[in-house]
Amino acid sequence: MNSHKNRSTNSPELPPIPSKRYFTIGEVSELCGVKPHVLRYWEQEFTQLKPAKRRGNRRYYQHHDVLMIRGIRELLYDKGFTIGGARLQLAKPSEPVSTVVADESPKVTTASNKLVSDLCKELEELLVELKV
Repeated sequence: MNSHKNRSTNSPELPPIPSKRYFTIGEVSELCGVKPHVLRYWEQEFTQLKPAKRRGNRRYYQHHDVLMIRGIRELLYDKGFTIGGARLQLAKPSEPVSTVVADESPKVTTASNKLVSDLCKELEELLVELKV
């Protein structure tokens, strides 16, 4: 595989995603363990990743964007996929990282269910942390 595979073994577990509507590129960088220039590059490579742009072309990511980025990071860094391989993997309708779908297709229901499932898991993890 490629040299990116070992990166995740050295990095700590990713922090929980706060319940905010929008995140800046710096916040997403910290939440996903990926530098801002890498996020900008991934926007060019993965059409599913489209943060809102406002004032002075600033990027504002939403929760589903953060989940998508974490999925891309997992494919590239943890599973050793190439950019092209990750792109193909994201195109599969049954994949959990394909939660962002632009059109109204059957994928939306599956993606929405997966998103709700992921959110529930994160909330359960937060509850466990809060109880400690």
